[in-house]
Amino acid sequence: MADFIERPSIASRIETPHPLRRLALSLPQMALVTGIVIRLWRSYTLTHGSSDSWAWVGGTFLVGVCLLFLMCAIHLANYSLRHWIWRAPLFAILESGAEILVSLALTTMNLEPLGAEMAELSDWLPTATRIMFWRLLGVGAFTGVLAIVVSVVRRLILAAEDRSHTARAVHRASTEQLTPPDTQEGAK
Repeated sequence: MADFIERPSIASRIETPHPLRRLALSLPQMALVTGIVIRLWRSYTLTHGSSDSWAWVGGTFLVGVCLLFLMCAIHLANYSLRHWIWRAPLFAILESGAEILVSLALTTMNLEPLGAEMAELSDWLPTATRIMFWRLLGVGAFTGVLAIVVSVVRRLILAAEDRSHTARAVHRASTEQLTPPDTQEGAK
């Protein structure tokens, strides 16, 4: 009889994260959502806005760039800096891939704006190349600046908390691992 009674396990006690948290942790999902939203945003603003106003075009472009960088930062904030080296470029590739596919779908439905006209299939490959190049460049530059800012802020927080002894101990441990054993014996 005891075999039929469900015993609580550790797995049943662990809480599952909120759906938005799960989205932020998932690189493919975050990048795909970002790519789809940015391409639809671009298409909507170029077809329904005042395309002759530089303030409108610049403002909507700025909103799109801010959305891209915000989504990238939300994802990267869940991981350490050393994981950013591969996560940021992969985010840019997946995001631009999603954007390129949405662009292809909009182009085939004759809904993709290209300046004052609608894009044709012959315009798709140059547009796809441009999207991939600028996303990789933009996300790479943003991630580099963000990594510098995060490193500086972390050092300032450690210094403000007077945890310099922690930084010295970590530095000492890493240098001891790098020195040959003969040198360590002679130093004692």
